[in-house]
Amino acid sequence: MRLIRKIGLAATLALAALTVHAGDRLPATGGAHMIEGAGGGGIVPWAFIAGYGTNRQVGGSAFFTRVRTEDFELDTGGVAVGIFDRVELSASRQKFDAGSVIPGLELKTDTLGAKARVYGDAVYDQDTPWPQVAIGLLHKKNRDMTVPNLIGAKDDTGTDIYVAATKVWLAGVGGRNALATFVLRATKANQFGLLGFGGDKKDDYSVQPEVSAAVLLTDNLALGAEYRWKPDNLSAFKEEEAGDVFLAWFPHGNVALTAAWAKLGATAGKDSQKGWYLSLQLTL
Repeated sequence: MRLIRKIGLAATLALAALTVHAGDRLPATGGAHMIEGAGGGGIVPWAFIAGYGTNRQVGGSAFFTRVRTEDFELDTGGVAVGIFDRVELSASRQKFDAGSVIPGLELKTDTLGAKARVYGDAVYDQDTPWPQVAIGLLHKKNRDMTVPNLIGAKDDTGTDIYVAATKVWLAGVGGRNALATFVLRATKANQFGLLGFGGDKKDDYSVQPEVSAAVLLTDNLALGAEYRWKPDNLSAFKEEEAGDVFLAWFPHGNVALTAAWAKLGATAGKDSQKGWYLSLQLTL
C-alpha cells in the first residue's frame, strides 16, 4: 500500500506539471518512455530528463505502451516529472499476460524511478566531444511472487542502478539531428523484474550494457534502434538480450506516437519472442 500511495503522489505531481507548466526545450529531447517508466527509448534510458522543461521550468509526461509478441502481451503505463531539467521522478506499472505459460497467469511489477543529470548539456554543448551524463535508479516490486519463487527467483524487490551518457549531433547525419546513448546498468532483474530478482544460478548484481541511437528523418519523425543485454539468473528459464527498431512521430509538440518491431529473446520459457509495440506519450 505504501508503494501505491507513492505512485499516486508521483502521478498527481506529474499531472499538475502537465496542466500548469509548458516546457521550452527542443522537440524529442524529452525522449519517449522506456517500459520501466524512465525517459528514453522503449527499453533503454537516456541521459535526458523527461518532459520539455528548461532549467527554470517543471515539465512532465504520461505514457501508455503495449507490447505484443507471438506468445505474450505486456501493458505498461506511467508518469514522470522533470524538475528544472536536472532531476526526473517517475512511476509506472507493468502488467505481463503470461497465459500461454499458465492459463490466467498475469504478472505485475510497480517501478519507482529517479534520475539526475550530473554533467553536460547534450543540446547546447555542441562544441565539446563530451556527452550529457545522468545517473539513475529504478526500484521495482513484483506484486505476485508465486510463480517466480517456483522457478527459483530469490526476491520480490530489486533496484537497478545505471549511468547513461547521451550525445547529440545537430545536423550531424546528412544534415539531420542525431543522438546516441550508452548505458551501464547494475541489475538482478529477471525479465525486467517481471519474474523477480536473482535466481538459483546467480543472485548477485551484474553490470549490463545498453545502447540506443536515433536520427530525425524530418522535424517530427525519428528512426532509431536499441539493444539491451540482461542477466541470466534462472535455470528454469533462459534469458537473452532484447532489441528493437522504432519509428517515433511527433504530430504535435506535446504528443508522441512510437511504433516498433521488438525482439525480446527467450521469455518465460518460450523461445525467441518477436513482435511489435505501440506507445502514446503526452509531454510538456
